[in-house]
Formats: sequence, structure tokens, C-alpha cells
Amino acid sequence: MTMRTVTITGTRTTGHRDTAHYARLFAHYLAPFAPEAHFHLGGARGIDSLALAWLAAHTRARITVVVPGTLDQQPPEARHAVARAGDRVAELVELGADPLDDAAYLARNRWMVDRSALVIGFPVGTSTVSGTWQTLEYAARQDKARLIVPIQ
Repeated sequence: MTMRTVTITGTRTTGHRDTAHYARLFAHYLAPFAPEAHFHLGGARGIDSLALAWLAAHTRARITVVVPGTLDQQPPEARHAVARAGDRVAELVELGADPLDDAAYLARNRWMVDRSALVIGFPVGTSTVSGTWQTLEYAARQDKARLIVPIQ
């Protein structure tokens, strides 16, 4: 069985839906890849934390969390998600960026895409100024497969 590396990117704005909604999305769009996947997640709040929790609880997939600086610099929600996932996180990559600005987060996203065959994006809306859309566009320029799951 060949392992497929998948980057998950998505909105940090997830409070407009309950966790059951996201669980259904992940069951539908992440679960089919999980038996043979290695997932890269950004270690931020929102989709990153929700997807990490779901993958840790419902799959045996390999999980790598990638942060632009250090894990300690991430928001509490994100740090708690990584802690709750425990040994289900196979690798934590801290890229050591300073300062933690938009460029650092985009560099983190590109790092993940560069190491993936597929990018699954969970954007809110269609504005291409979001980090999610910029990551999906970067993947397109790299001729990477993309699956876009809008969050409404």
C-alpha cells in the first residue's frame, strides 16, 4: 500500500457550525483517504484543530502537525488539540519563524503543500485573500490535486 501525503487547509472561522457538522464533513471527505494517508495539518485553531481531533479519534492515519514558529506560540485551542491527540501526532514540525506574520503562515502552508500529493481545502466563501485560498492556488501552480469543500 502506497502512502499518500495530504495537506489539510481551512478556515479558522468555524463557530457558525457545530462540531457534528464538521465531523460529517470529515467522515465524508477525509475518511476515504485515511487508510493510506499521511496528513499534514497546520496546527492552528478552526479546521486545523477540528480535523486533527477527528483524525486522531477516527483513523489510524499518520498525522504531522506543522507550525510556523513553535507550538507554544499557537492559540490555546490549537495547543490543546495537539495535546489531546497525544501520540496520534507522529511528528511535530516547528519551522521557527520570527515574526509570526502572514508570510510565516504562508511559508508553513507551502512547506506542507510541497510535501503533499493532494490538498484538501475547507474555505469559507470565495475571497482569494484568505490563507486557505492562497494555499489552494499555490497547490494549483504546483500541479497538485485539490479537493475543495466549502464551509457555509
